[in-house]
Amino acid sequence: MTSHLEKVLFDKFGYSAFRPGQKEIIQSVLNKEDVLAILPTGMGKSLCYQMPGYLLPYSVIIISPLLSLMQDQVDQLKKMGEKRVVAMNSFLTPPEKNALLQKLDTYKFIFLSPEMVMQEQVKAKLQTMPISLVVADEAHCISQWGFDFRPDYLRLSDWLSFKGRPPVLALTATATPKVINDITTQLNLKTPSIHIQSLDRPNIRYEALEVDSQEDKFELIAAQINQFSGPGIIYTQSRKKADEYALKLSTMGIRIASYHAGMEHVDRMFIQQQFLNGEVEWVCATNAFGMGVHKDDVRQIIHDHFPSSVANYAQEVGRAGRDGLDSLATLFFTRDDEDHSIFVATNDFPDESHVKVYKEFLQNGQHPGQLVEMGLLSETHVRILTYWLPRKSAEETINILHQLKRQKIEQIYLVKEILTNTSCIRQQIIEVFGQKLNERPDNCCSKCGLIKEEVVNQSKKHENQRIIQTWEKRISALFQRND
Repeated sequence: MTSHLEKVLFDKFGYSAFRPGQKEIIQSVLNKEDVLAILPTGMGKSLCYQMPGYLLPYSVIIISPLLSLMQDQVDQLKKMGEKRVVAMNSFLTPPEKNALLQKLDTYKFIFLSPEMVMQEQVKAKLQTMPISLVVADEAHCISQWGFDFRPDYLRLSDWLSFKGRPPVLALTATATPKVINDITTQLNLKTPSIHIQSLDRPNIRYEALEVDSQEDKFELIAAQINQFSGPGIIYTQSRKKADEYALKLSTMGIRIASYHAGMEHVDRMFIQQQFLNGEVEWVCATNAFGMGVHKDDVRQIIHDHFPSSVANYAQEVGRAGRDGLDSLATLFFTRDDEDHSIFVATNDFPDESHVKVYKEFLQNGQHPGQLVEMGLLSETHVRILTYWLPRKSAEETINILHQLKRQKIEQIYLVKEILTNTSCIRQQIIEVFGQKLNERPDNCCSKCGLIKEEVVNQSKKHENQRIIQTWEKRISALFQRND
């Protein structure tokens, strides 16, 4: 017999069955529990707050880390016919923001960045509103970004500490035991219900290949793109290299565009939409791209470097094969890449000299923003020190920064170890997240044995079948609704 939740699932979303973990998470939310849910990429995390939103009486606040992710989620809801959805972000003019604040409680789904939540006007408005649920989307960012990049994530703890606050749902695709602890602490989760699905994606086949030089690396990337099917994403560490790769590959006839944080927001959104529509087959990007990009048929993820952590690597390769078909995750590296990754991860990190300059400015009654204007500190330096120094002494702050920097370096060492030793890549990744691998698929990884031609051929073989099945489901759902 169909339950009430299954009926809502079909009537509102057009699905006949929940994916693993979804129903249990939704039930915990409806029971007004704090919830931490870890679902692999492509397993429908957004449904876990969208469905409760329709079953609960008041607004749902979704804290989202990236403007592109926020806009993508807003657009999805609007395509479903939901008009009571809005995003408050830095692109609003002051008059637009004030007008929106006046009628904010008329919206069902309200998307906010952590920085927007911390603005006094916004906090004051939220305190006057009835709220059914607070959602921290991509909650791993609280740990991975909050301590050393966007401290407003950590300030969410203060905002969520008031008595009688609504339940909190934290959603992520990857979380190590340490990150789970960070999320629970920083969001003030009260005895949370924790739902964890296996993070293994058997259809993603891992490969790590050492090359002699950066020139060889590009030639191998170009050869792989020409030999094996896309769509795909190439991840690199610098904006300059993203542009260079895209330019070189486009001259070879590949439909590709670059994407990074140095581009105008409207240009980034345009490229993302082209990729989703199939007008661009490849995107060459820094890690600014991919979060919240709902494209099911990504066949390849290529890295030209060691990512800054296993969690980041898992997030990025997890954007492949959301349709369940086989996909390749290939990483090309040289012996020097480890040092370069450490430099990139720690270059914009405050040290003792930055702490001293910052404190002197404050003692002289000067605004920290002037440090950025004068080129003495970066915006990231100021953000980090503005959070830590009011809470800790200068010596304690320096110790915290040393510890965070050391952790970053250790995470890169771990990524390199996993990708370059002789053990199964898949098994090692799963173990980092405190899980066990039950079964290795054929063509598991380059350590266990990988014939890429078989992976790609299998993907091509089943692509038409997938398209046919998709249309059959849509037609069947349409007839059932009419009945």
